[in-house]
Amino acid sequence: MTSARVAKPGEGRLLRFAAILVALAAVLPIIAIIWIALSGSFGAWPHLIQNVIPRSATTTATLLIEVCACTLITGVATAWLTSTCEFPFRRTLTVALVLPLAMPAYLSAYAFGEFFDYSGPLQSAIRALTGLRSARDYWSPDIRTTTGAAFVLGSVLYPYVFLTARSMFLMQGRNAAEVARTLGAGPLRTFFRVQLPMARPAIVVGLTLVIMETLNDIGAVEYLGVKTLTFSIYETWLNRNDLAGAAQIALVMLAIVILLAFIERRARGRQRFAGSKPASAQNVTRIALKGPARALAVIICALPPLAGFFIPAWVMAGYAVKRLDTFASPELLSALGHTVIVSAGAAVVATMAGFLLAYSVRHGGTRLARGANRFAAFGYGVPGTVMAIGVLIPLAAFDNALSSATKSMFGVSAGLLLSGTGFAIVYASAVRFLTMAEGNVAAGFDKLSPNLDWAARTLGRTRGGALREVLLPMMRPATLTAALLVFIETSKELSATILLRPFNFNTLATLVYEDASRSQVAAASVPSVIIILAGLVPVIVVSRLLDRGR
Repeated sequence: MTSARVAKPGEGRLLRFAAILVALAAVLPIIAIIWIALSGSFGAWPHLIQNVIPRSATTTATLLIEVCACTLITGVATAWLTSTCEFPFRRTLTVALVLPLAMPAYLSAYAFGEFFDYSGPLQSAIRALTGLRSARDYWSPDIRTTTGAAFVLGSVLYPYVFLTARSMFLMQGRNAAEVARTLGAGPLRTFFRVQLPMARPAIVVGLTLVIMETLNDIGAVEYLGVKTLTFSIYETWLNRNDLAGAAQIALVMLAIVILLAFIERRARGRQRFAGSKPASAQNVTRIALKGPARALAVIICALPPLAGFFIPAWVMAGYAVKRLDTFASPELLSALGHTVIVSAGAAVVATMAGFLLAYSVRHGGTRLARGANRFAAFGYGVPGTVMAIGVLIPLAAFDNALSSATKSMFGVSAGLLLSGTGFAIVYASAVRFLTMAEGNVAAGFDKLSPNLDWAARTLGRTRGGALREVLLPMMRPATLTAALLVFIETSKELSATILLRPFNFNTLATLVYEDASRSQVAAASVPSVIIILAGLVPVIVVSRLLDRGR
């Protein structure tokens, strides 16, 4: 009989040390922002306080309120209808409601800019139906406003609220609703008095994610002429060449993000008391809608995916069909190659780091390991423009120190090895999406009994041997899913990429951005379609999860 090997004391310490290094690498950009903001010159601060921050903060607050209102109404209404009511096409619409997750906000803004343009489909249809010729003779929506930007962002971000709210409505099952109905409450009263209050923590989580994504956006707000705090960072850094001023504005946004992270964590904690075990499809008694209510439910659930996915995809696909020859253009192939390289790099780095963090919690679960996990997860809420500043500062400092050393020793400058290459994009993306990778890996570990590890150890395997021979093969699906999701999200990422990319280095996202900035949306259609198709992959994953909960 083979005796179990005793774990070496150094194994656990080495694992915790590695987890701490990952957490430090994840928070290093945040530390860099605070350092440059506080150590830099405050000469521009009076100008920022008087002219930039108040206007940008007001615009940002207005945009956030309108986006939250849009996503709250849309997400909660559709979540309640699809989880508690029965009407035609409910299953199909449930899946369709998730499709806007595949549409980046900047692509939606470019598409709706064309859709509402004078020569676009909407105004052309108005002129054809009414016989009018001048735009002054009729009214059409102006998408280039704060409200227009809120519509665009809300149309692609409402799935965050839809998914969290629907999950909670399903977790409530039929018990709470049926008890309320036996006491004489109708469906709407049951919703407002019972189901909605119970789902409030989940809705807060969804709205917090919506706010973080809105703060992260740069492409849509710039194209639509809405000057938010994020755009002010971009403008202060590049147009005014004031990195310290940009970092000081970024510090203001960091304070907002920290508050949002605190609210989100508190809301997630309260979800444990807001519902019981998830209800199965057989455990949910849906209300069969009749008459006009059936048609109204179909319309309410069909309009969000129409605005959030189908119209933008139709506009971009319409342009792309006329430009099929550009699919083989050197510029597009180069951007596609760069996208694959940086996305694959970010996926590998984030997945390995996420695996290390999740494994350190599984084997130890100490306060130190959990603290490292919590610090590493903070990067997801940091807007891309803020992350770009935080990444550039330490990488540039390393490059400058290395160049000085090589020049003094060998008389040759090493150049910009890190800050002047795609490594900066990989680093920023890996930090931003580390939470996504760690979450998927941790979910995979949760499905594996801890007894597997001990069984392998009793058969003579070391901790490394148990990991290599037992856990890794079983964790392959979760690990590959984590890498795939990070790959897709990095390929769509614009905010950090547009600021960190080297000279003459385009990804698909920055190529689309450049063409749209020159008002050549048609030229941006082909890379846009590629991004949309890639974005459908994680949506398919989410749709399969929805199928299990139908």
